[in-house]
Amino acid sequence: MGAPAISCQGLTKHYGGVIALDGLDLVVPERSLFGFLGPNGAGKTTLMRLLLGLAAPSGGTAQVLGSDIVSASMQVRRQVGYLAQQPRFHEDLTARQVLRYARGFYPLDPDARVEDDITETLDLVGLTAKTDARSGELSGGQRQRLGIAQAQIHRPRLLILDEPAAALDPLGRRDVLDVMRRLKETTTVFYSTHILDDVQQISDEVAILRNGRRVLQSSMVDLLDEADTFVLTLTGDVGPAVTSMRTQPWVTEIREVPGDDRVSLTVRVSDEEVAQAQLLRLVLSHDEVRVVEFGRRRSELEDVFINVVEGDVR
Repeated sequence: MGAPAISCQGLTKHYGGVIALDGLDLVVPERSLFGFLGPNGAGKTTLMRLLLGLAAPSGGTAQVLGSDIVSASMQVRRQVGYLAQQPRFHEDLTARQVLRYARGFYPLDPDARVEDDITETLDLVGLTAKTDARSGELSGGQRQRLGIAQAQIHRPRLLILDEPAAALDPLGRRDVLDVMRRLKETTTVFYSTHILDDVQQISDEVAILRNGRRVLQSSMVDLLDEADTFVLTLTGDVGPAVTSMRTQPWVTEIREVPGDDRVSLTVRVSDEEVAQAQLLRLVLSHDEVRVVEFGRRRSELEDVFINVVEGDVR
């Protein structure tokens, strides 16, 4: 297995008496969509600046794709694409001209290959129809997608995106998220955002910073699934099924919420593996009951985020 996309060990950054990063440890797997979260001032932008070689660390070490961010800064930059929070382009340049200019910083391929790369990249971000449109004529969402195209025009192994869907309307956000999903097929996408619903939709893994320290890192599935709690929605005569569940030694609590024609149950268990294997089977053994919904209860990322940044780390 190769080196992680990003690896930080005790990474620290001081600005005078202000500690922006305080001994950060972080590992970002390759080919992941990784959400990097935290309140304003948590250190997210500082980390991005350090990884990109725009600032020097005060202490600790970090590697990008196996290369040290200080001693091999140029090697890092060749393998990384970056999207600023508000990308800006010369308004008279067409989308193709913007990408041709950006691709010119990596002049190793013949011109024909460069033009093919530009065409493929415009298609990837859904801007084929806007190839000859001037950037000043593009909508906010289209400009953001052009910014992503510019960041990855040289086919980097790592993309660092700062608030890629900020200030976009729902349709623009949807389009940008779709592009990010497609990019994960060929590269690692490391991004910051305050739009937690977006993170919950697309991320494989997340980390949360508070006061320059990483206070949580988890896969999205593990973070949101409450392993010891199951939810069921039942119709019919649910009484016998509930009675059977209460007799099981691995069922610790059942909460019932009756509705017009169905009952919602929240079942807390002491043995998750046994519950996963037997709970649904137990309910279905009662012919008078129909199961409308069954699964583990899921948290919302917003609730987890607030608990973490206010000090209640899971």
